[in-house]
Amino acid sequence: MLVVRFKITCQPGKAAAVREALAKVVAPSRATAGVVSFDIAQDLIDSNSFIATEVFEDRPALDRQEQLAEVAAVLSLLPDSVASEPEATVFHVSSSEPWG
Repeated sequence: MLVVRFKITCQPGKAAAVREALAKVVAPSRATAGVVSFDIAQDLIDSNSFIATEVFEDRPALDRQEQLAEVAAVLSLLPDSVASEPEATVFHVSSSEPWG
């Protein structure tokens, strides 16, 4: 299983357009085979920042999700929208269990 944390910080005035594009990624990502969980949130402290937390069964599932047209649309916005390089970390998880 893979867990991906992806964070972008937008330039002032660019967050609304990025938020709109990110919103279009969620439903098709969740419908992609092998996607266990897919969430994107706007930072509560910095409204110019967005954090995606994505869980995939395996690397092929991540690759399928990255091929979505909606993902390409977001990526095309980033060069003119972000204030700094996006942060991305892939965690390789060998096991998990429900909390509680």
